[in-house]
Amino acid sequence: MLTAGGVVLLGGVLQPLTLLAPPPLARAYDDSPLPLVPRGSPLGAAAVTPSAVIKGCWQLSGSHRGDPATDRTNAAAAVADFPAFVAAGIDTFDMGPEACGYGPAEAVVGAYLRSGKASPKALCFTKLCCVGAEQRDMTRDWVASRIDKPLSRLGRDHVDLMQVYWNQYEYDQQLVDCSLYLMDECALGRVKAVGFTNMNTAKLERLHKAGVEVASHQIQYSLLDRRPQKLQVAWCLESGCKLLPYGVLAGGLLSDAYLGLPQDSVTLDTSSKAKYASVIRRCGGWPWFQQLLKTLRAVGEEHGGASISNVAARWVLDQPAVGSIIIGARNAAHVDDHQMLFELALTDSDRAAIEAVLAEGTAAKSDTYDWERGAAW
Repeated sequence: MLTAGGVVLLGGVLQPLTLLAPPPLARAYDDSPLPLVPRGSPLGAAAVTPSAVIKGCWQLSGSHRGDPATDRTNAAAAVADFPAFVAAGIDTFDMGPEACGYGPAEAVVGAYLRSGKASPKALCFTKLCCVGAEQRDMTRDWVASRIDKPLSRLGRDHVDLMQVYWNQYEYDQQLVDCSLYLMDECALGRVKAVGFTNMNTAKLERLHKAGVEVASHQIQYSLLDRRPQKLQVAWCLESGCKLLPYGVLAGGLLSDAYLGLPQDSVTLDTSSKAKYASVIRRCGGWPWFQQLLKTLRAVGEEHGGASISNVAARWVLDQPAVGSIIIGARNAAHVDDHQMLFELALTDSDRAAIEAVLAEGTAAKSDTYDWERGAAW
């Protein structure tokens, strides 16, 4: 809950408010009314239908704040920014518990939902993070207790999408058991749909064959990381699973702000930027990355000055099996740009120019998220 004394109560801990004024919104094309962000694809039998752009809340963890002049990820400032996203049609929030690195994200979203300004149609996606002994000793009660927590924090009687992150693949049967327990929670109405995050294709297929409805898979997918195209896209098209890509803008690196910058002048001031800078090194290096940015800038100019970010995001959103994309904006100044994404339609010529640059990079040999688990890129 918000208090009047310059602090916010999150998860029983008082935290200081940072009420920074957001930077002014600027439109890149013209002054015509911007379209609302449309709906994405329905997920699973429950037909949970998120906005085509999902507001990623990993930015609220405390390690992604970036420039203090424009950052609004701290407590009440973040809560105050939510209505601008919802007004633009971005009414789906992706979050997770502390075990998945999201810090107070669930509590921040809960504060928004209780603020009196929340949309009753807002969709809440969160995660079941299995990273410790519970993987070996998985029980139905443990799963139920991990659903109780976000329900309490969000002040709701259900989670729209519960996504499983599973750390150790060797506990295979326990993963299946955990997923089937979540299907039971769907029958009880406490979970609307079950998804997964950061798994390879073999694991998703194993779960599907065991009777789990794999409604979605949240995975890193961008112009820099195209590993889903190796195996996973085809499997998703066959099974009906929808991909929910994150890292679409590589922590902000896929933007006009980095065009023409020498590598040694780039400050990796958030954990997201550090992560995706590592991906750039593996998939082509900084000179190749600059060539990609130049090509995206040229494509944007062909479409009235569309931003590099929107060209990159549009490319991902157009890929087969992608249901919606997750973008973690640190303030509401990005809302206009998110809306302008839906005024942009890439042509065959645009895609060919982009693919020509991608072909000059280093293609990954591993399946989705196998590199993070120790495989070669």
